[in-house]
Amino acid sequence: MKRKIYLLFAISIFGMVCNLIANPWEMSLQRLREGNERFVAGQSAHPNRSLERRQETASKGQKPFATILACSDSRVPVEVLFDQGVGDLFVVKVAGNVADVDEIATIEYGTEHLATPLLVVLGHTKCGAVTAVASGAHLEGHLPKLADKIKPAFEKVQKEHSDKHNLVDLTIKENVFQTISDIISNSKIIGHLIEEKKLQVVGAIYDIETGKIEWLGTHPDEKKLVEISKHSEAQHSDSKSFFTTKNFIFMAIFIVLVSLLATILVFILAKRKS
Repeated sequence: MKRKIYLLFAISIFGMVCNLIANPWEMSLQRLREGNERFVAGQSAHPNRSLERRQETASKGQKPFATILACSDSRVPVEVLFDQGVGDLFVVKVAGNVADVDEIATIEYGTEHLATPLLVVLGHTKCGAVTAVASGAHLEGHLPKLADKIKPAFEKVQKEHSDKHNLVDLTIKENVFQTISDIISNSKIIGHLIEEKKLQVVGAIYDIETGKIEWLGTHPDEKKLVEISKHSEAQHSDSKSFFTTKNFIFMAIFIVLVSLLATILVFILAKRKS
């Protein structure tokens, strides 16, 4: 009987090890889960915060095990709530945890150049940016452009849910998936890493009162988004480049018209002199 138990235990451990080797993001996700559990329980270990750790990362460079896109809200201290230290996490913070060009470029650096196998898009309860969009608050300066990244999530929630009392919470969750969609569909690099099984992208919600993380998993349309990503950058580069087909046609027409006008003027001047 004992042999069977030991055998089953050994098989279980072997399976876990094989799974971690095959899916490197599993270990990263487990570290985040365990760190948050310690934080919630008030038993944070505060790892990798010593002088030796600072010196090590200064001389040998950074090797974070996860990239995190989170909200800039001061109540969401990423390293603290995951109980991690110096050099453990590559963190990107922006109001509303949205992803535009700068955020996506930074995430690409973390996932490709630093080779983090896990990307977490972290929303949080009582998000001010999402609340502003859901309540129709008046925004000034550059805030309306940031709000535009959240509006699709809010509009989707409005269409799919009749309960008007829970719009903010529902939008906070939907906004996480909207951001994941923006990241994958607009980044050929991210899409390729996912397809090559070198990267896992998951969503999560941080409860600022309890400290707990609700894990949302991957985007339900991830495969479709990866396919879109294969063509997105070519389209963006075409639209931003001056040397496009439309511009060449316009230049050709412009040159022909200028040449024609110049010929007419020369002809008129020559006729007057004669």
